[in-house]
Formats: sequence, C-alpha cells, structure tokens
Amino acid sequence: MDGTLVDTERLWWEAVEHVAAGLGRSLTEADEEDVLGRPVEHTAEMLSRATGAPFTEVAADLHREFADRVRSGVVARPGALRLLDALAADGVPTALVTASPRVIADLVVEGLGAGRFAVTVTADDTPRTKPAPDPYLAACRALGVEPASCVAVEDTRTGVSSAEAAGCAVLAVPSLAPIAAAPGRTVRESLEDVTPAGLRDMITTREAPEPSDPSDLTDPSDLPESSDLRDSSDPRELRVMSWNLWFGGTKVRHYREKQLKIILESGVDVVGLQETYGTAARELAEALGWEYHQAGENLGVISRFPITGRLGAADPGFYGGTGVRVTLGADQDVVLWSAHLDYTPYGPYEASFDGLAGPELADHESVRLGQVREILAAMAPDLAARDTTPVLLVGDFNAPSHRDRDDSEWPVTRAAEEAGLRDSYREAHPDPVRSPGHTWSPIHTEHEDGSGRPEPQDRIDYVLYAGTGLKVLDSRTLVTGTPRTWPDVEDNDWPSDHAAVITTFSLGRVVRSD
Repeated sequence: MDGTLVDTERLWWEAVEHVAAGLGRSLTEADEEDVLGRPVEHTAEMLSRATGAPFTEVAADLHREFADRVRSGVVARPGALRLLDALAADGVPTALVTASPRVIADLVVEGLGAGRFAVTVTADDTPRTKPAPDPYLAACRALGVEPASCVAVEDTRTGVSSAEAAGCAVLAVPSLAPIAAAPGRTVRESLEDVTPAGLRDMITTREAPEPSDPSDLTDPSDLPESSDLRDSSDPRELRVMSWNLWFGGTKVRHYREKQLKIILESGVDVVGLQETYGTAARELAEALGWEYHQAGENLGVISRFPITGRLGAADPGFYGGTGVRVTLGADQDVVLWSAHLDYTPYGPYEASFDGLAGPELADHESVRLGQVREILAAMAPDLAARDTTPVLLVGDFNAPSHRDRDDSEWPVTRAAEEAGLRDSYREAHPDPVRSPGHTWSPIHTEHEDGSGRPEPQDRIDYVLYAGTGLKVLDSRTLVTGTPRTWPDVEDNDWPSDHAAVITTFSLGRVVRSD
C-alpha cells in the first residue's frame, strides 16, 4: 500500500522524522531499514531503544502523526488505479497486503474505493508482519490460490523479502530506496506501463537475469544480489558463516569489494560478524541486497533471508553477543547469535610461551568464561525452544576447544557444550590431528614481538548449533588466495587475520510453537 498504491511512504518517513526529532534524534539513510516498509511497532521499538523514550508513547505518537498526514489526503501512485481497474476488468482478484495497521489501511481504502480489493491484510491480521512471509501467505489463503500463482507488487526491500519468502513472484517499483532485479523479481520505475498481461508473464517466465562476474566488479553497488545465486523460496539447506573481519577489513586495500566477493562466491546464507568497525554489517548488506543487524561497534549479522527479530542488548559492548531470528520460509525459523570474547590473557600464548598448564590455564579463562555464560544466559529461552526453532552460536571465542586440546579444561567451549550446543566443525571432522581446523592465524606465522618464535596456530572461531531441525552436511574453514604474512598484508586477497568457518546444514521440518 504505502509507496506502491498510494504516496504514503514519504508521509510515513516524515511522520517518523517528526517524532524522532522531538526525541532529539535525527534520521539518516542508515535508518531506512528500520522505517521503510516496517510496521509502527518495529520503528517505535527502534526509536525507543535509541532514545530511551517509553515504547508505548513513541508508538502512539507515530500512529497519530501518520494518521494525521493520511487524513489530509493521499495521492495514488502513477498508474496504480489504472492497473487496479484493468485487473478488475480481467476478473483477476486483488489483495491489499500492508504492514500498516488496520486503522490506516481502512482510511486509504475508503478514499480509493473499498470495492477495488477482494481481501485486505494488515499488520493487525497476522502474528508477524513484513518481512516475514505471513501477510502474503494469509492473503493467498484468503484468495484461495497458491503463492507461486501470484505477483506481489512492492516498493521496499522489506516487502520484497516478505513476498519472496512466501513464494510469490515480485514486481518491485522502488519508492525511496533502490531495489535490484533478481530471479523471480522484475523491477520497474512505475506502474504506468504495467498490464495484466505483463503480470501474467512474470508468473510464466520467472527467468533469472544474467549475473555479473563478481571478480570484474570494483564498486560494491554493482554486485548482484545474493538471490541471483541461490533460490530462497523453500530452502532445504542453510549455509552459515562466522567471520572476524579484523578492524572491519581496513588493513587490506579494497577490503569491502573483497569481502563481498568472498561472501558471494562462498554461497553462504547467514553470516555472524565480529570486528565490524561500526558500519560493516550495514554496508555489506546494502551492497548484497540482504538484511542486517548491527549491535554496537563490533558485532553484526547479515542474512539473505528476512531478519524478523533482534535479540539481546542493542549495544552489548565491544565483547559480548547479539542475536537475530531469521525466517527461512513459511514454516521455518532459526535463531543465530554472533559472539566475540576478550582476547586477553590469550591461553595459547600462556601455554606456548609461559609454560602454563592445566588448572592455571583454566583459571585464566575466567573472563571469557564469564562472557560466554552471560551470552548463554541471554540465549536460554532460545535454547529451551531449540527443537522447534534451531539455534546457532557463532563467533570468535579467542579460546581453543576442549575437543582439540587436552592440556587444560578449556572451559569456554565446554560451557557451550553443556548448554546443549554442538560443535559443527568437530562433528564433521572428529579427528583434531588430521583436521585441526585452525582459524588463527593465516597471516601470523611468527609472533609479532619480533622474537622469531612460531605463532601458535589454533581453532578459536566456531559455528555451534542446537536443535533437531539442523543436521551437519559439511563444515570447513575458508581463506582465499595465499595471504602474505604480517605486516605485508595490504594486497592480500583475504582481508582478515582469521580464517572464516562455514557450515552447511540440512534443514529438517519442525513443528513451530507459534
């Protein structure tokens, strides 16, 4: 509705901008993902977290400001009414699917003529609204049709994610933020030349555009969307990556382009990030056409599937954890937490250089052990529901695994295991001698102090999981090219000092409790 059928997306932005200004916060381009195409409650929660204002008061102010602007008169988007009339003449039933509340939708529909729609689905009508697939699935059920037989007309990436997750073909007509073409998705500047016959063609053809070769790209905005490479409508596999970006990647030239190329070529679906340098999650997601969650300056998650929930503190500090709920399809969610634990004192150094062993090494893990216990406590509700919604914990623990070394208890990974989390890499490669899986460090072969001592190589980055809905198919570490060693790293193809970990899971169907 907003920005597609009528010109209210700008009214919504203005309403949010007005309320935010009253709270002492200015909206920026970075706020688009939390405003455009989002329900009032989502944006109110964002502003409440950012300013400390009570959620209920912010939500009420947003409702009032937006409704006042809608009542003052809305203008139909170019070609919208003509297309609706043509569909009616052709006998094609049409549903209105909006993330706006019922009271706003009814105002708009009344102004345009209620008879134009066979069905209206609002944010009040489904347990979850966009970007979850629920609203489009509800509309399809009400129309008595399969999603694959429908075209969704959308103007925001949030709406596109919702429609595609439901299995609809999509006609995207961007209003304020750009949307790239992708398989099953057509992008037009307006509805003025769209016809019922053209919409039928989108159902029957659904051919993918020829993707660009990422290796030829120098501008991240030229990269193809991830959905150009893999079908997201009904996934049977999930590929999860944990990656410490190392100061956001800034130690290496053209780091952002290299990061994007690596993510695309690896075919991953969800990436837990550490050392994001404040902006990496947003910049990577925008270039890929993905969704993102940034928590403070250091932690983030990016996903080619809709992020439908954000978990944990908005800013957990430099070390800690953050979580998201990701909707993979009509009846499948997963929860993923990304974590980064303190690096001092570093156990492998104490074992190799200082001669510490056994209890002393374990005692010196107390800071990281406390941090992981805090994260596991925050994850407790997710872990309790793991057999209906699988759970993942990924990240840079800065600690070896008790599954790899027997010179100490290494309590950090043991605590995660005792909480019910399984080590996907060690499950795929049970022998730590044959498959050590070292992630620290592809660029450090000698210790940085100039002594010439060999740098201890260890597995300190993990993809852990819990729940009957996931089964490990493969797990591997990833480093591209042949990185030169520190400090001559600026021309490396691999823009990090850690190897990444990628695990491919098969997805079993689970019965959801919601």
